[in-house]
Amino acid sequence: MNYVYIRLTAFILFFLLFALLETLFPRRKRSLNRLERWPGNLIITALNTILGRALSFIIPASAALWASENNFGLFNIYEIPLWFSFTVSFLALDLLIYFQHRIFHTFKILKRVHRMHHTDPDIDASTGLRFHPAEIVLSMIIKSAAAVVLGAPAAAVTFFEIVLNSAAMFNHANMNIPLSADSIIRKFIVTPDMHRIHHSVLQYETNSNYGFFLSCWDHIFKSYTKEPQEGHEGMEIGLKKYSGKKYSSLAGMLKTPFEK
Repeated sequence: MNYVYIRLTAFILFFLLFALLETLFPRRKRSLNRLERWPGNLIITALNTILGRALSFIIPASAALWASENNFGLFNIYEIPLWFSFTVSFLALDLLIYFQHRIFHTFKILKRVHRMHHTDPDIDASTGLRFHPAEIVLSMIIKSAAAVVLGAPAAAVTFFEIVLNSAAMFNHANMNIPLSADSIIRKFIVTPDMHRIHHSVLQYETNSNYGFFLSCWDHIFKSYTKEPQEGHEGMEIGLKKYSGKKYSSLAGMLKTPFEK
């Protein structure tokens, strides 16, 4: 089974799991039902998947294989134990995604591309897949460049991509985790309650909790917010200027970066 099928299988299994859990144990009441939001979110996911296949030469795992075959990159130049290069590559890529996320909230043109993700009026497992195609391409290029420079093992890059995709669905899930369990889990990985704050309409809350998998980066780089000002049930999700059913349609989502 190659990289594409491994990732697709993991995506389907984890999406179904988190969709089931958030149905059985919801954290927040939805403002729109799934039939009003999911078609757009899932179609954009399908388009991004097709785009990834069309641009397979910039898929991070493919870039890692190229670097290995051409003895390019730090870990391919020097004889380093696989366990070490695997671990460091995984941590480096997760840190990269943390900073990539911060950068997409910093520069105006990148904020325009990223804001489609934040226009979802609710937040659930499908939101973790809702990214503009332009952002997907930029992210692929960034991760591929990092994989080549590091000389990261292709297995580490593949594993990271599966974890990142699964973590995005998990920490966006509208899933009620007992507070006692959440307080322990978030010491290590980003939980739904931790990441949901990042989708608040309040700017200072949006500019926090950037991590997707490991929670340590937000603590280390001072971007951690423990609880939302209005509480998880009372906090408003999305962007006030870009609200409404319009932004749940495929056309509305794709046009978001081009609106003033």
